[in-house]
Amino acid sequence: MAQAKKGDTVRIDYTGKLDDGSVFDSTIESESGPEECETEECTDDECGCGCEAGPMELTIGEGKFLPQVEEALIGMAPGEQKTIVIAAAEAFGAYDESKVFALSREDLPADFKPAIGDDLVLTNEDEEDIGVTVIEMNDKEITFDANHPLAGEDLTFDVQLLEIV
Repeated sequence: MAQAKKGDTVRIDYTGKLDDGSVFDSTIESESGPEECETEECTDDECGCGCEAGPMELTIGEGKFLPQVEEALIGMAPGEQKTIVIAAAEAFGAYDESKVFALSREDLPADFKPAIGDDLVLTNEDEEDIGVTVIEMNDKEITFDANHPLAGEDLTFDVQLLEIV
């Protein structure tokens, strides 16, 4: 039976979980989140609606997925399953308190009306875009978190190699 090697294009199913067992990402429809999209023609792979469920196709070694998962696929045969554990430091790094900051509402546009939990992109003084999440608000300021949502988390991926394309 054929085994996957670097450079092969493969189709996989995976489920990514945190230490508490909660699923943060999956190609398996029943585990990927809500069943319905906000629109019938959803094309946003990161909307969280579950529309992107279905096997993932990737070329091993291209770096389109976490390198530890791509490396684990090498030597697998179609139908084989593996569990890969990635420590936080090797995934999205430690949670960095210095990436949490507050901005005065006076320094923001008057029509800026975010909600707690909103994911936004801010532009800093060097004109670099920074992805942030709104974590706290009051009348005077808004607090943002620029850490990756999975920073500080150990990740577990259950992966099944479906086929070598």
